[in-house]
Amino acid sequence: MKAAWYSRNGAAREVLAVGDLPTPEPGPGEVRVRLATSGVNPSDVKSRRGAPPAFERIVPHSDGGGVIDAVGAGVPGTRVGERVWIWNGQWKRASGTAAEFVALPSEQAVRLPDGVDFAAAACLGIPALTALQGVRLLGPVEGRTILVTGASSAVGHYVTQIAARAGARVLGTVGSEAKAAHARAAGAAETIAYKTEDVATRVRDLTGGRGVDGIVDMDFSTTAPMLARGLVAPHGTHVVYGSNVPGDNAVPFRPCLWTSVAIRFFLVYELTPEDRRATLDALAGMLERGDLVHTIGARFPLSEIAAAHEAVEAGATLGNVVIDL
Repeated sequence: MKAAWYSRNGAAREVLAVGDLPTPEPGPGEVRVRLATSGVNPSDVKSRRGAPPAFERIVPHSDGGGVIDAVGAGVPGTRVGERVWIWNGQWKRASGTAAEFVALPSEQAVRLPDGVDFAAAACLGIPALTALQGVRLLGPVEGRTILVTGASSAVGHYVTQIAARAGARVLGTVGSEAKAAHARAAGAAETIAYKTEDVATRVRDLTGGRGVDGIVDMDFSTTAPMLARGLVAPHGTHVVYGSNVPGDNAVPFRPCLWTSVAIRFFLVYELTPEDRRATLDALAGMLERGDLVHTIGARFPLSEIAAAHEAVEAGATLGNVVIDL
């Protein structure tokens, strides 16, 4: 099969190779998926750049979509021919979705509704599930004001749609007017240009000085210091799934204590079984109803995987980066 891989950390064009690898066979409890698409996420490029490979060779990417073409022992043969999307394809495994085939546990290949194409399927495992869990951790959002950092990003765009549909007033930080328009189209009531506006001041202005009821945050390193400036209302919730600074980030203890702010961290790769089931069920319903807009910002063939990684690293693409296989 055609596949891409790397064996050491480094720049995309220096370490990513494309060639032929053995086609995997599904083991007990596994399915093999003939992939049509592979999603490239920021975590994929960060791993390739700086996470020492845990295996001799890494076939990257956790997200993708395709059709089951073989099953292992214990998996019903009726799954053969099923259209699916994939989560955690390369998490703690050597082989992800940047290949024509992947074999993985049956539960990680989820039925894809007929009305959802394979490009959208490559956006679900990390972006959509992260968004769903982020909103879930806020609790009921109807009638509440929510801040979404990076509201036009892959995750933030889904968060904005989900929260707005649930009745929240969404404020979103954005980096350009094009991204502001993208966030507003998803349901953001107001956007904040973080490059030119003071986010904490603007939030207080938009909330009558109270602060937001909740945050779904992609960059704790930037947002955490604002907790000392009334960013979050008393008894609000700050949900965190990422940070641009990999080391420790200081939290202003006294302001958080006095306002009883709850800070919730989570990693979408390591959801509890209960949270995984809840997010999968919620996403299944949204996909069946056509509730979500999926934005594909750029598509590349597998032979141009280095360019796809570079597009994600540049951060200028509006929407998800997808590889066609």
